Amino acid sequence: MRRFPAEWEKQQGIFLCFPHNGKDWPGKYGAIQWAFVEFIKKVASIETVFLVVADDKLKKKVHDMLVTAHVNISNISFIIHKTNRSWMRDSGPIIVKNGTKREALNFNFNGWAKYTNFQLDKHVPSKVANHLNIPLVQVMYKGKPVVLEGGAIDVNGTGTLLTSEECLLHPTIQVRNSGFTKADYEAVFKEYLGVTNVIWLGDGIIGDDTHGHIDDLCRFVNEDTIITVVETDKKSANYKALQDNFKRLKTSVLETGKSPNIVELPMPKKLEFDGVTIPASYANFLIINNYVLVPTFNDVHDRMALNIIADCFPNREIIGISAIDLIWGFGTLHCLSQQIPE
Repeated sequence: MRRFPAEWEKQQGIFLCFPHNGKDWPGKYGAIQWAFVEFIKKVASIETVFLVVADDKLKKKVHDMLVTAHVNISNISFIIHKTNRSWMRDSGPIIVKNGTKREALNFNFNGWAKYTNFQLDKHVPSKVANHLNIPLVQVMYKGKPVVLEGGAIDVNGTGTLLTSEECLLHPTIQVRNSGFTKADYEAVFKEYLGVTNVIWLGDGIIGDDTHGHIDDLCRFVNEDTIITVVETDKKSANYKALQDNFKRLKTSVLETGKSPNIVELPMPKKLEFDGVTIPASYANFLIINNYVLVPTFNDVHDRMALNIIADCFPNREIIGISAIDLIWGFGTLHCLSQQIPE
């Protein structure tokens, strides 16, 4: 039986893709490259970074940048493949356990049902599966391919999954699987991820290009604890949706039938750039072996968020990583990465 391990379980490494153009970060590509190097450095200090690069020319450039930044090169494993974008949480495969073996699930990335240029990204799951030498499984339901991004779900590894109605069930906006009901998704989650219990939240945060990804809203930090962003400013455009999600979580149950522990996480103050509201969220942290990497936004709430997350992970070091440039691409550390369970 398949099981999607929780992010805090032992990892072989993290899968990333070095951006080869600045289209997702207009005007900030130079800064973004070095932000990526810093991200890679933190992960490579304790586990393998499986790093997708567009071609041999970029591989050499990136290698030289990593050497300059004193990155542990022995923990870098390059995969040559040109992509449309770098959001590996969504276009990359989800690695699950099937008994004692691992499988790479291909959830048929389609550009978040929004963009048309995803043809290169479609091949990322097969490239990664080949590199890891594990089987690639095409996710199907009733004879049709299922579309699902990794950022749309979060699991506790023991049977419960978090997701949002806005992302998966909206009838007209960014429709991933036309006509799908909660029961259809829950059947897919059970077959491919080993999930027996689903907690459905409502809407995502303002400015989220994915239309409601869960990894900007709430996350499991252990088998029975969920951390969730809560907006206390009633004037905020996020106030209503995040209060609704908070209420849903307080009445939710785990696969055990027990209520989860709920930890509140602040939202950064409204972040705007070039007239655009950007979806900054502390919930977009990444759990790796020994560390939790947390996006920070030069915000008064940064320190509070780091301390709250630190309390949730007493056996891991908490490292804040400035995401003020990364977030211009509408995502940060979790969106850019995908963990590979050991």
